[in-house]
Amino acid sequence: MFFELVATFAAGIAAAGLALIAGHLSRGRLPRWFAPVAAGAAMLGYAIWSEYTWAARTVDGLPDGVEVLRTVEEARFWKPWTHVVPQTTRIMALDRQGVQTKADAQGILLADVYLFARWTPPAKRPQLVDCDGRARADVSTAALADPDKANWRSVDGDDPLIEALCQS
Repeated sequence: MFFELVATFAAGIAAAGLALIAGHLSRGRLPRWFAPVAAGAAMLGYAIWSEYTWAARTVDGLPDGVEVLRTVEEARFWKPWTHVVPQTTRIMALDRQGVQTKADAQGILLADVYLFARWTPPAKRPQLVDCDGRARADVSTAALADPDKANWRSVDGDDPLIEALCQS
């Protein structure tokens, strides 16, 4: 967040500098208010660009074997442009290469799910998935030792984790 603030100010300073140079080269024909307006427009433009490209930049930074399961797009009233084009604010990803099975628990998979949200540190949530029962549970020590002790939640047919792991 700090680096984005610095980048926003840098964009504003660069735009104001270019406006001052343009004013000098035009021999004063540009109005005096042009430099601060250019700085403000550049800062707003950079902030909007940064918000809209956050998801793509985050996905591009994921290692091989991690696939995006779901994205959440939202519109905010204080960002009127998001009502025209909603922005992606959250991402749920699966570490497909890290999926594990347990020999004594047929049909139960252990998978790491990563949750990304704008302005929030990424979260890793290990999940137990019961493909036959179409259920999932948060991992705990007791659940790892005996999946029957897990707090299973039945999920809808469109649950992205179940769809990704239990395709058959």
